[in-house]
Amino acid sequence: MQAEGEVVQLHGDAGIPRDFRMLYEDEHRRLFQTLYFVTGDRQDAADLMHEAFLKLWERWDSIDGIDDVHAYLFKVALNGNRMRARAARRAARRQIPLGVVHDPFDEVELREDVRRMLQALTPRQRAALLLLDLYDYGSEEAARIMGIRPSTVRALATQGRAVLRMSGGPHA
Repeated sequence: MQAEGEVVQLHGDAGIPRDFRMLYEDEHRRLFQTLYFVTGDRQDAADLMHEAFLKLWERWDSIDGIDDVHAYLFKVALNGNRMRARAARRAARRQIPLGVVHDPFDEVELREDVRRMLQALTPRQRAALLLLDLYDYGSEEAARIMGIRPSTVRALATQGRAVLRMSGGPHA
């Protein structure tokens, strides 16, 4: 690497010595435009362009070993873009699932709302709904438990659901 403040020169195509600053001034706009076209984001394009020039600066002492400086800059920048994309995909795959925060008071409020809505039903409607919907009994089994006919259990459950809908229960 060159000493600070030292002018680094590169022999251009016409044999005119160029320093790193001149190379940057000549190439940065074209490289930026290409990277902006590739990434679609000005900030990403600028970051990639600067990283490519930094890598070139780090290898400046061995610049004679680089056949085409322009191609080297493009290659480094495009490889940087691919590495960023891969890192983003890896990060997306290992996302940490955020736990759902349960407020204990929400559960109490929900239980109280359900209790209040069920109190609006007659005891037979309440029993029919609980047996059919909460305990998943069929109408035949619920009828046997309640000591009534299966058609009466279904009618009571239908009436109970209607009352719950009117009192604001959307899923009743």
